[in-house]
Amino acid sequence: MANLGIPQNTIAVLQKYNFNFQKKFGQNFLIDTSVLDRIISAAEITKEDCVLEIGPGIGTMTQYLAESAREVVAVEIDKALIPILQDTLSEYDNVTVINEDILKVDINRIVQEKNEGRPIKVVANLPYYITTPIIMGLFESHVPLKSITIMVQKEVADRMQVGPGTKDYGALSLAVQYYAKPQIVANVPPNCFMPRPNVGSAVIRLTRYEQPPVQVQDEKKMFALIRASFNQRRKTLVNGLTNAPELKLTKEAVAGALEKMNLSPTIRGEALTLEQFARLSEMV
Repeated sequence: MANLGIPQNTIAVLQKYNFNFQKKFGQNFLIDTSVLDRIISAAEITKEDCVLEIGPGIGTMTQYLAESAREVVAVEIDKALIPILQDTLSEYDNVTVINEDILKVDINRIVQEKNEGRPIKVVANLPYYITTPIIMGLFESHVPLKSITIMVQKEVADRMQVGPGTKDYGALSLAVQYYAKPQIVANVPPNCFMPRPNVGSAVIRLTRYEQPPVQVQDEKKMFALIRASFNQRRKTLVNGLTNAPELKLTKEAVAGALEKMNLSPTIRGEALTLEQFARLSEMV
């Protein structure tokens, strides 16, 4: 089968099937073989691996994954792409394509069936509008994962790896860093895609921790606290947390906890580290 990382081969497939890009699915296909090679090597795919690919598109990266992995499960939401994938992946007997919305798929069941419950690797060129729900869904459902290697919008990749006190720091940074070690492995300009997106992209690898770097009794409570702290960024932490109805906290309780932690009563959420949020959630 022709290598779809070469632009004219992608064009030929799209013309053959009269394919129309769907804006609602955020479709941008990769047309750069060196970027594809970078993703496969960053994900450290071996013949032992079972890989979950989210949004295979016309199968460009799926072909690369199928060459390197033992088994690939590709989940594609767009029905129009299914016949194309059957064609472009016809030579590979180690690929299963599922026509489904990744947010509704029982990934734990896939891991059981395809990898006997052992940790899988996730690789994806993610649509920008849905990056966060997908990543959080993978972590929060405690799917057995080794790593997630994904192409995302550059600013989202930056947000995942920054620390306190920066403008990009927020709930996503803390959540990612609680579950995994983030590392940007490549910056990818718009001309590596068809159609060209308006923004730059980056490949980031999230290596799942065996144990989170902080211990906390109630994960959900900590993340509710974190989300409330950043919902109103300009507000002090005391106001942000007491304004969140789901937390049912009083100003006295929050101010008292901050005082015990030697933190200023006027501090904002963006100044706290993951450790400090963990402690705060135990104290309130």
